[in-house]
Order: sequence, then C-alpha cells, then structure tokens
Amino acid sequence: MFAYIRGKLEYKHNEYIVVEANGVGYKIYTSLSTIQNVESIGSEVKIYTHLYVREDIMSLYGFLTQEEMGMFELLLGVSGVGPKAAISVISSMSPSKFGLSVITDDYKSLTKAQGIGNKMAQRIILELKDKIDKTDMVTSFNGKDGAIPANNDNSRVSEAISALVVLGYTATEASKAVASVYSDDMDLECIIKSALKGLARS
Repeated sequence: MFAYIRGKLEYKHNEYIVVEANGVGYKIYTSLSTIQNVESIGSEVKIYTHLYVREDIMSLYGFLTQEEMGMFELLLGVSGVGPKAAISVISSMSPSKFGLSVITDDYKSLTKAQGIGNKMAQRIILELKDKIDKTDMVTSFNGKDGAIPANNDNSRVSEAISALVVLGYTATEASKAVASVYSDDMDLECIIKSALKGLARS
C-alpha cells in the first residue's frame, strides 16, 4: 500500500519511529539499525515501508534502506516467522551478513537475534537457500582482471552471487554487481557489502 513515506521525524523509540507526512503521524516499527542511523528529530527522512495486515492486526514497518526492507519481506515469507522475529534478525545483523549466513549454513549467527532458536534459524536458512537456482547463475563474467569463473560452488564469486540472490536480486543483477567490485584481496563479506552498495546506487 505504501512504498515509502517521506516526512519529518517527530519521535524515536527503541522499537519504532513516528514520521509526520502531510499532517499525519505514522507510527513505523523498525530495526535497531534504522533507529540508530536515522536523522535527528525534526529532520526530513525517507522510510521504505511495509503494511502488515493479519486478522485484527494492522501495523506499519519500515526501514532506511531497501536492502533491509527486502530482508524483512524475505523473512516474512519463511513459515513461522512473523514481523517481530524478522525485526529481531535485522536488528542483529546487516543484510550482507545475513546473506552470508544463509549460504554458509551459519544458523548460529541467526540465533544471536532475540527470539530466534536453533529450529527457526535452520528453517530460515533452509527455505531461503532454496531460492538459489544454480542453473540461473551466470557461468562467468568479466572482472577487473579478465574473466573470473563463477561456476565453482566454493569460490567467493559464486558465494557472493548466491548471497545476493538470497537477498532478492536476480542472478544477472548479482553477477554484474559482484563483477564491478571484485578484487582478489577482498573477503566474501566485503564483496557482498560492496556489491550491495553498488546495487543501492543503481
């Protein structure tokens, strides 16, 4: 219903913010990272939003970045994960770290989020990892030093592309983003972070 809300930040709480737009104050539940990084009270902000509606519940959730918004919606698609659990995960790790955790089966990192136990963490990884279609992966692409093979499941390139696909990007988008930032001296999380920054600017 609302793609985003742009307005004046009126209030910050540890679970939500209030943004006034056209005379209406919107109570937007959000992550710890958005609360910490949002501008000061009285500043103009742009918050990407998701209207959550279930039976007698109607709540607005929102985030500073499209990556966190996408991560929230992905988590809501996992069976048994509601908005509070999704917010908890987003508050405990960045989208790049989340994508990395999924492709490396690092469910322990997910359990650091409040309310996320071993079973739920494993379910999140299982269901989101199924989104990766290896047959759609671009087999090679040109990096800074020429063609870099991306068909090796153990390569940083392939894993970085997989992490971006988990986060909702197409294999083509992910491949181009990784190709534009890849360097031999970058670790996997750095590649993912840099690629996400590039995608956010595009």
